[in-house]
Amino acid sequence: MLKQKTKVILQEIDSVLKNVDDSQVQLLINEIKKSKTIITCGAGRVGLVARGFAMRLGHLGLRAYTVGDSTVPTIKKGDLLLVCSGSGETQTIYDLLVRGKENGARIVLVSSYIDHQKSRMAKASDVVVVINAPTKVKQINGFQSVQPMTTLNEQCLQIFFDSLVLILMEQMNETHTTMSRRHSILE
Repeated sequence: MLKQKTKVILQEIDSVLKNVDDSQVQLLINEIKKSKTIITCGAGRVGLVARGFAMRLGHLGLRAYTVGDSTVPTIKKGDLLLVCSGSGETQTIYDLLVRGKENGARIVLVSSYIDHQKSRMAKASDVVVVINAPTKVKQINGFQSVQPMTTLNEQCLQIFFDSLVLILMEQMNETHTTMSRRHSILE
């Protein structure tokens, strides 16, 4: 029973991530590597995934934070605001995007299926990475997830960011050992 459900979930994740545009991914990597400071944000479970990615960026030796941390510095020109929003329309996240833009930061939006012509977040972003994850109520190309709500999007976002970490490790000559030296020892 569990193995069957796991197989379905892994197939769904694969069917989404195999369609991510490599050129969008490269633009995101470029933004990360040239930024002085990276601040991630997202709401709900997407926000938790964004927080985990910021932690890994810190392990890579990059200056990375998540909105809501008490130590987040002022965002400014030369910095990156990495915005994660499944819908691309979450009001609180949009407000953060606008604030980052007003302060001169570059904006990257990672979102589920969005209409670039209508999405105000996409229009305000410098780079958009689309992860076309259907939900139980929204089909994409005839595909509808069996998982509840936006679970598939959150899973895909986590795997997407973990894959980005592997790419960045290679490009930055980082290893498990070098990254482990930056891991908190106070846990």
